[in-house]
Amino acid sequence: MNILAPVRRDRVITDLPPCFRKEAALHTRSSFHPTVSSACQEQRTGTVGFKISKIIVVGDLSVGKTCLINRFCKDTFDKNYKATIGVDFEMERFEVLGVPFSLQLWDTAGQERFKCIASTYYRGAQAIVIVFDVNDVASLEHTRQWLADALKENDPSNVILFLVGSKKDLSTPAQYNLMEKDALKVAQEMQAEYWAVSSLTGENVRDFFFRVAALTFESSVLAELERSSARRIGDTVRISSNESDLYLSAPRKKPKCCQ
Repeated sequence: MNILAPVRRDRVITDLPPCFRKEAALHTRSSFHPTVSSACQEQRTGTVGFKISKIIVVGDLSVGKTCLINRFCKDTFDKNYKATIGVDFEMERFEVLGVPFSLQLWDTAGQERFKCIASTYYRGAQAIVIVFDVNDVASLEHTRQWLADALKENDPSNVILFLVGSKKDLSTPAQYNLMEKDALKVAQEMQAEYWAVSSLTGENVRDFFFRVAALTFESSVLAELERSSARRIGDTVRISSNESDLYLSAPRKKPKCCQ
């Protein structure tokens, strides 16, 4: 834990934030997994308190990836858009169920000529955020390819997926409703959680990133508990004449093939 940078009060998560739409949600539980809550209460989260989860943000040029990150991290909106060259990242620190937890948000270029550069940073992501413009049907169609490219560098079973429609403020209710139907279908196809946001007004931006932080934290704790359990399975009890060493455990040695 970095004691030099205390967690901001508005970055404290005490319960699982709600999903945006139940039709395309990773789950509809209203609270953290009971195992995770117990582990946090008993301070059994292992290395999670020192963990930085990598989140990659991908999507077409000009869909609003950088504006989305800047609205959350800096609470700013820059109308003078400048395309990201290669990659950039921001770090955000949270406290989830009393445990320090950080998100490293990787903002990747949407331009084709920078795609090879950006893709080298995809590996090791805990979550993939695919952004499209709710006013641009083509950008939604392209999300499938962006996801395919990102999954080339990551194990699909180990990443959490989010499909995010940006620039919601530019749509009329009727236009947005039509787009949302298609977006929900794509999200369900991807097995991603769907959100719609506006970086200009800030609508749903904070709620979205809190959801990302909460779900990646929960996943990290469950993975840590599973690793801890696996380490214990391979232990054997060594019996010694010294009573204090009676339950000392040691890793089981693998038998050699020739013995």
